[in-house]
Amino acid sequence: MSVKNFLSLTDFSPEDLEQIIERASELKRLHDSGIRHRPLEGKTMAMIFELKSTRTRVAFEAGMYQLGGHAIFLRPDETQLGRGESIPDMARVLSSLVDIVMLRVHDHADISSFAAASSVPVINGMSNRFHPCQLLADMQTFAEKRGSIRDQLVAFVGDGHNMCNSYILASKQFDFDLVISTPTKFRPDEQLLDSSSRARWVSTPQEAVSGANLVVTDVWSSMGQENERVERHEAFQEFQVNAGLLDSADANVLFMHCLPAHRGEEISDDLLEDPRSVVWEETGNRLHSKKALLEFMLS
Repeated sequence: MSVKNFLSLTDFSPEDLEQIIERASELKRLHDSGIRHRPLEGKTMAMIFELKSTRTRVAFEAGMYQLGGHAIFLRPDETQLGRGESIPDMARVLSSLVDIVMLRVHDHADISSFAAASSVPVINGMSNRFHPCQLLADMQTFAEKRGSIRDQLVAFVGDGHNMCNSYILASKQFDFDLVISTPTKFRPDEQLLDSSSRARWVSTPQEAVSGANLVVTDVWSSMGQENERVERHEAFQEFQVNAGLLDSADANVLFMHCLPAHRGEEISDDLLEDPRSVVWEETGNRLHSKKALLEFMLS
């Protein structure tokens, strides 16, 4: 039987993704009703974090616990990776000890290398290329608030980095229109952008957001880009999402941010409290979408 990996949204079919999102809402209702659901009893997940994490770590650990399983947190400097063990060798070792592995890494090539050598499923908990787990929570949140995202208009404003890349793939998998606005120097990968007939780039946030049903942003400097902070802060000055920008979107627009947010930079100080913001619901849904993903991959 082939191993199911989740390194990007295109690893699963659109039907599989819809099933996971529907299941996430079902698991959320079970949890809110106090009903115990423990299909992963006896299962163990190893989590390797090369980058810092709050939401991803807590959501996976809590989710695995709620499903009856166990999660083990590992840092590279606390494992033999820190003493020169190769990534494929580590993958073979962990494959013999646990049922599934989640990695958060700087370089997407590292997670691809790990997955190629692993005999158990591998999840991308974020890389410099993609952040697929976040998109599951985002799509769940939109579905719960507005119904199907199919043929809706989504605007991404900010950096053409991993979140933007994942939204490009999502536009294909979930069949919505995506308008991206970034500074010219920080446009998303052109080949990736060209891969989706539903996605396009524009130069101004105002054009991107006009009539949008969902507006999304991310920090201007992601982890690993700290040395570019001054340059990026100057380049992104006209790309802040604020109440005024949302006013040009659809009257029922939703706003999302994967967090952590830098208030006063990519968003205005008060935007997370704007009634159009569903950021806190989006964050909470990371727990249940990850549970649905784990259940799907280990079933």
